[in-house]
Amino acid sequence: MKTATYLLTAVIVLVAAAACDPIDTPVPQRESDAKYVGKAVGNFTAEEWYPGGLLGTTDNITEGCYEDEAPAVSEQGLITQFNHGEMFFERNVTLNTAPFKGLGPASVRKSCLDCHPAYGHGKWQATYEANTARSFGNGYLLVVYYANQPGSNDGAYVSEVTGMPQTMAADPFLPPIDESGISLLWLPVTAMESGLPMRFPDGEVYSLQYPELTIAKEAFNTDPNPYDTAQEKGLTMGFRLESTIGIIGTGLIDALSEDAIREQYRAEAPYVELNPAFWDKAANDFAASAFYNNWQAGANGDGILADGSHVARGEYKPVKRFTYAMTRGSLQDGAGANAIWNITNVSRPDRPYLYTTVAWARKMSETPSVISAIRQEGSASPYFVDVNKDGSVTDDEIAEAVFALLSPTTNQFDNPYHNFEPEMTADQFYDFMVWHRGLSIPRARNLHEEDVQRGKELFSEMGCASCHRPSWKTGEDNYWSPAMNEGKPLPRYANQTIWPYSDFIQHRLYMKNDIHGSWCRTTPLWGRGLSMLNTGASDRLHDCRARTVVEAIMWHAYSRQSDAYGSAEKFYNLSKEDRDAVVKFIESI
Repeated sequence: MKTATYLLTAVIVLVAAAACDPIDTPVPQRESDAKYVGKAVGNFTAEEWYPGGLLGTTDNITEGCYEDEAPAVSEQGLITQFNHGEMFFERNVTLNTAPFKGLGPASVRKSCLDCHPAYGHGKWQATYEANTARSFGNGYLLVVYYANQPGSNDGAYVSEVTGMPQTMAADPFLPPIDESGISLLWLPVTAMESGLPMRFPDGEVYSLQYPELTIAKEAFNTDPNPYDTAQEKGLTMGFRLESTIGIIGTGLIDALSEDAIREQYRAEAPYVELNPAFWDKAANDFAASAFYNNWQAGANGDGILADGSHVARGEYKPVKRFTYAMTRGSLQDGAGANAIWNITNVSRPDRPYLYTTVAWARKMSETPSVISAIRQEGSASPYFVDVNKDGSVTDDEIAEAVFALLSPTTNQFDNPYHNFEPEMTADQFYDFMVWHRGLSIPRARNLHEEDVQRGKELFSEMGCASCHRPSWKTGEDNYWSPAMNEGKPLPRYANQTIWPYSDFIQHRLYMKNDIHGSWCRTTPLWGRGLSMLNTGASDRLHDCRARTVVEAIMWHAYSRQSDAYGSAEKFYNLSKEDRDAVVKFIESI
């Protein structure tokens, strides 16, 4: 938990307000930066020292800075809610022990922190393990789909397991996917598909690796087994890895307006193919599926979300901008708000259904060991069915109850076999959202140094800034909030100039064993240079395949089809000194 808040003033004075430490001691700035911070230096403006604007940047750049609250949190009187909400991210959720109870019968992880070490990007892993001592920081999520053809990374998600497949289950249930049947191999790239040598012109060698993931048919505890479904459809099974993204500064991304994002699409559309699922080229406007699917247009252009929340005309339209696949348009009903439910399976008033599948519930109701354990244990666990131990309840009746308990179609707050209460209250969820929307971005470093300024110049000249757009201006930030928290304030970032280095648009890189669906959102670069300090790792790209910035850039040049091939080829041809300058620039912003 972060111990201090760093407020930025017009004269750039550090003010530390300790939340946990008994001594109010501000973290000192780096000596080399101190006299330059907040000033225009070389080709950097004064604003660029503060990537999240004055409301969204912490001046702390030491270990733990990813956990800092944004100045907006304190200025808007939300620090108590922020600190309370942070607990729900950091603590392990248990099956039935207060105050952090509510772990579902099947889950992906026991806590959010398991996947987001120190609030950052997940770490590279040699094996897929969700629940062992050595798995901390494993941000990997499985992607299981019906491949359109063998080896393809395109195809629909299987319906037998959840979209974020679960490999954990509460006793006596079996996990939807047994981890012992998961094989993860890391293979070296021996030749670039583009033809570029794996040695820079000056002789320096670089190496690339990629994952090969397989899951055995026997690992699936579902009925039907997805392998059988794939065979019936004439398809093959496909598997990919995706790692979690760092969650710092996400509230600032939420504050970007629909109009600003639309103009970015329009600026890029003449020069690069954009995902037709998001951009209607003929209409030169968003496709219908670019908006978060809970949005429904109301009278006179106002909006109503699926949970009944009302949004006045012109105030908010949730254009998708979060996750690699751009599946979410709002931080409050996407990203973390959704993940606190579907990762741990913790229910709340607006989430009365379990994140499971009918295929898994059916398989558990058919499994003799599950039926036997429930008959023996009775109501010892919240997910055991109350049964008469004299044998008057039949196995078929227990199976019926098990299916009802585990099915995603059952409202758990109105379950005839075990009537549950919400495991996360509306007030707790509100505090969680204050925390999530209140996370800051660390300030930039080293901007006064000549090699960093040279790196910025080259970054732009190579065309990297076309996708990694440097700056944006947030809108009025008239955010949407869930109906159960309507009217309660969240941190706001109105009219801030921010520097995320992303266009929030999907592109294709055509990497070996590429991301599922081929399209991937441009990852924001802000704050990533502090990953090693905060998380102990600096792995990059959607599955942590890149161990360094250089590897990440060269993956952009793996195929000549890559949207970024031209820029990466230019990097390849730079001198060693200039390559190092580009890397240092990326690590400094």
